[in-house]
Amino acid sequence: MSIHLMVVAAYLPEDVVTQSQKLALMKICDSADDETRLSKPGLRRLRAWVGVGDKRCMTIVTELVAKSLIERVEVGKAGRRAVYRVFPMGVPAIPSNDDLDARFRAADAAPKNPRLARSGVARAAPSKPAMTHEDLDVRALAAGEGVERPGFPGGNPEEGDGRVPPGEPSGFPGGNPLGSPGGTPSFPSSSSVLPFPPTPAAGAAGETRGCARHPVSAASCRACGTNPRAARAAQERERADVERQTNREWLRGWQEDLDQARRVVQERPEDVAAARLLARQMARQGREKAREADPPPEEKS
Repeated sequence: MSIHLMVVAAYLPEDVVTQSQKLALMKICDSADDETRLSKPGLRRLRAWVGVGDKRCMTIVTELVAKSLIERVEVGKAGRRAVYRVFPMGVPAIPSNDDLDARFRAADAAPKNPRLARSGVARAAPSKPAMTHEDLDVRALAAGEGVERPGFPGGNPEEGDGRVPPGEPSGFPGGNPLGSPGGTPSFPSSSSVLPFPPTPAAGAAGETRGCARHPVSAASCRACGTNPRAARAAQERERADVERQTNREWLRGWQEDLDQARRVVQERPEDVAAARLLARQMARQGREKAREADPPPEEKS
């Protein structure tokens, strides 16, 4: 295990190795000897470090061999690990903080996509966003283009103090009256004299129009709960509440009787023993009377 070689592999720049290649190289360096720089990582642990399959792992090792970062000393076979030599051309030095700062400054200054970068051409600073039409006019004049009169095509309104211009309508105009032959179509009026016609199933359910509690007849009073359907639902709820209360009272009385019997058993155990003895005697007497009333077949003969 060589910590020094693994640290050297960890600081290799991005233009030298990819992430997968760096992980594979770090594992090989982790299994290497400090003096001989020979390593036997094993394919299984090498796959675990890189997180790829067998074929991809061997491809990455071949790429490291092509970059002269490792070299094969012995080829692996079934039951025998392959042997690699790390950094056959020499062990690089660990970069200092100044070297890392210079590397990062160069990486930040480089274009993100080198294929689309313009070589030898300085990039212009991004233009500021236009705030008013005057900024756009200045850019158009600089580009040799004409300047159009800003504003609306029909002319700009005069500047005033009011936020709403004069002549604002106070409301919407009225529509056509019922039955009007005008251009705007109108729906026919309802045939019911009530503001809200009753439901189709109201007659079958025995519901009557209107509500006795209201001075003005209405089609439905479900909101206040005075229609027959709401009254039936209220009766069902009251009946269920009475039945529930009866069950609770019976359960409470049964629990009290049980608690009283339990207290008697705990306070007077001699009475309980006497009651048990009396019960056994009465049971014995009952069996004897039954035997005398119906003797066995041998005694009858």
